[in-house]
Amino acid sequence: MTQAHPTLAAPLPSLTIDLASIFAGHAERTARIEALRPGNKDRLFDGLMAAGITHVTVSFDGEGDSGQIESIAAWNGETAVDFPPVEIAYAALTWDDSEIEMRQLSLEDAVEQLAYDFLSDTHGGWENNDGAYGEFCFDAAARSIHLEFNERFTSSELFTHDF
Repeated sequence: MTQAHPTLAAPLPSLTIDLASIFAGHAERTARIEALRPGNKDRLFDGLMAAGITHVTVSFDGEGDSGQIESIAAWNGETAVDFPPVEIAYAALTWDDSEIEMRQLSLEDAVEQLAYDFLSDTHGGWENNDGAYGEFCFDAAARSIHLEFNERFTSSELFTHDF
C-alpha cells in the first residue's frame, strides 16, 4: 500500500489593485450623476409650477442603520394641496449600467428621489450612529431647494478634581 501525501495547490497570482483607477472611475460616475441634476430639477420645477404647487416640504429622520423620508407635503401658498397624478422624465444612472436611463416618475416620487440624492451627496450616512433629521423646502417659484439638516451626536465631558 502506498501512502499518498496531499499536494499543495499552486499559489494564486498576486492581486494588484489599481486604486487610482477605482477613484477615477468613481469621480467620473459622480460627475455624470451631478450633470443630470440640473435637468431633473428643471423638469421637476416646471411640473410643480404647471400643477399650481408653489413649494414642497420634505421631512426626514433616521438613526442607526435606518433612515427615511417621513413626509412630503405640497403647497399652493399657505394651502396644502395634493400632488396631481402626472409624471415627469427623470434621468438616472443605475449601479450596473453606465448608460443614462430615463424614468417616468410622479412629481412626488421625483421630489423624494432628489431629496435622497441630495442627502447622500451632502451628508452621506446621515442615518448612521445617532442619526439626523431635518427638512427640505423645494421652492418652485424661486427654483431652489433649501435643506435644514440637524445631526445628532453623543457627547461626553471629562471632569477631573484633585482634593
